[in-house]
Amino acid sequence: MNKIFIVARREFLTRVQKKTFLLTTIGVPILIFAFYAVIIFMSVKSTSDFKVAVVDQANVFNGKIDEKKSSEVIFSFVNDDTATLNKKLEQKEYDAYLYVPAGFSISGQSNDSLQFRSAKTVGLMTREKIENRVSKALEEKRLLSMNISKAQLDSIQAQKELITFANTSGKKENQTKVGVSYAVGFISGFMIYIILFIYGTMVMRGVVEEKVSRIAEVIISSVKPFQLMMGKIIGIGAVGLIQFLIWGALVLVLQLAIPVLFPQLFEGMQAQPIQPGMMAAVDATKQQPDMIRGLMEGLNQINFPLIVGCFVFYFLGGYFMYASLFAAVGSAANEDMQDAQSLLLPIMMPIIFGIVIMMQAVNNPNGSLAVFGSLFPLTSPIVMMARVAHGIPDGVSTFQLILSMLFLILGFFGTTWLAGKIYRTGILMYGKKVTWKELWKWAIKKN
Repeated sequence: MNKIFIVARREFLTRVQKKTFLLTTIGVPILIFAFYAVIIFMSVKSTSDFKVAVVDQANVFNGKIDEKKSSEVIFSFVNDDTATLNKKLEQKEYDAYLYVPAGFSISGQSNDSLQFRSAKTVGLMTREKIENRVSKALEEKRLLSMNISKAQLDSIQAQKELITFANTSGKKENQTKVGVSYAVGFISGFMIYIILFIYGTMVMRGVVEEKVSRIAEVIISSVKPFQLMMGKIIGIGAVGLIQFLIWGALVLVLQLAIPVLFPQLFEGMQAQPIQPGMMAAVDATKQQPDMIRGLMEGLNQINFPLIVGCFVFYFLGGYFMYASLFAAVGSAANEDMQDAQSLLLPIMMPIIFGIVIMMQAVNNPNGSLAVFGSLFPLTSPIVMMARVAHGIPDGVSTFQLILSMLFLILGFFGTTWLAGKIYRTGILMYGKKVTWKELWKWAIKKN
């Protein structure tokens, strides 16, 4: 055990003391944040009101179109003709104008339509805001023309929760929690998917480099092959864990810094109502909820201690299991890295299947495919995170979670034992292109 620790310490310090480690772990996230900070700063500073002149020849709007204090679109009613308005557009007095012809009818029986003219191309979000506010104003006028009172109109437009979702215990499940659980589960599973590829490949390359440079021959003279393999896996795994801890701390700091650095953006997000495509992440019982409040309500219902604990466990379990297989493949490779690449397909396929099953699990955490994927050791590190995000017992039962962890531990011991036997033979094998058939012979060969 002491020799495994020595090898792990060497692998850890060799990578941590490199400048590239500091660059990728601290420099790159800060650089990305700085890049996005510049974009946010420029967008906040460059944001200005979009002025629209309205010529209402049919007197449809009665001089008012749902004016909102927080809106970026300002409607101004004028009596100018189109020639004068075009000149004002050129002089940038207005950004656009809306012309309502005299023959326009809110009943929709006339052939006339509203005419919108702008000096330049209007952005998609601004166009959507203009269309929504004008359509809403016309709809209100149309309903009022049918002798529907203002109270009745408000009652019709009020958003109510028609269906209350709850489990058998009576616990209410709102759309906020489901939407946030979907996002948290997807991000967690995808992060482990990336981890298995990046750090598994890192282990494989480290083994290949030591084998090609013949350093492994010198090390094996005093360390057993299995101890060398485990030390390399543990050392590189510790590097990955340190990186994620640092990234987590940076993300936390940046989340606290954004509202302080950009208060205008934060206030704008609070004031802006949720768009229809994001209603899965907000509480359906409230009227015109804001994004921040809906998101915070969903986050408060997520069991983050459970998610963080499971993430660390499945990160370590999945990494150790796949890293041993990647190390076995690296030990069988020669100078040409294509030899290792040709042997990677059987190892990469379960990881790819895991991300495919995870796509289904985030939508249906209790489906048969999601249950199987979360119990099968080769896919459970990715799939189980999608189910755990929905909570216990809503997304996964306690029994299934414990069983999945047990299977993952057994899978780790099994793959490590199998990879150790391949590594013992392959690390000293040179000049021969190895196939999976030969790797299997090495694995079942007696000591």
